[in-house]
Amino acid sequence: MKGKNALITGASRGIGRACALELARAGARVALAARNREKLEEVAAEVRAGGGEAFVVEIDLSSAASIKAAFASTASEFGTVDILVNNGGITKDGLVLRMKPEDWSAVIETNLTGSFLCIKQVLQGMMRARWGRIINISSVVGESGNAGQANYVASKAGLIGLTKAIAQEMASRNITVNAVAPGYIDTDMTGVLTEEQKGVMVSRIPLRRAGTAAEVAAAVRFLASEEAAYITGHVLDVNGGMYM
Repeated sequence: MKGKNALITGASRGIGRACALELARAGARVALAARNREKLEEVAAEVRAGGGEAFVVEIDLSSAASIKAAFASTASEFGTVDILVNNGGITKDGLVLRMKPEDWSAVIETNLTGSFLCIKQVLQGMMRARWGRIINISSVVGESGNAGQANYVASKAGLIGLTKAIAQEMASRNITVNAVAPGYIDTDMTGVLTEEQKGVMVSRIPLRRAGTAAEVAAAVRFLASEEAAYITGHVLDVNGGMYM
């Protein structure tokens, strides 16, 4: 992975931060993309402290113009993106009966359309290089469903379909496209759950514990590596057996 440029969306915290640190440790130069520049700079400092190279770029995944500008800035300042990790996303949970159309649209536009537009930005460069790795962070709920999250589930299931379609389109150019589907992972996003809610979640997991962001990042690093060159269109579950 040495000499490769990786861009990670949602890199300011949680799984995105862990992916950035893991890819940097593997030798990639990392572009960190999210809305919060201050938090991105903190992650960049961690990367640099470990001897890596990092570039910070603000991005709003709900805005096509912001995505285009972020990738243009990355290309001019940092170079062509060889590895794209589509991790950024939002939730706006609620039962379908009460879900506002704007909450549906916001989640789909950010999580699914945003990832699609990011992929569009990197394909030309990867095709010229005849090498590329695209890794979409889906979710266990994109495979199993989950009450109260119709918009989020649809966006994550859509990412799996998007992964498989683009994998077929890009295989002849030596570009692999895969998805990682985390289960219940201990992050800021799940930190808002009560102890009772966490207990219920863990009781559904055969390994009887939450996963870590580092464990998800290890799966991403593998799929971005040369060792995974013959894997494409795959969904790698990192869920402790929560869904099989």
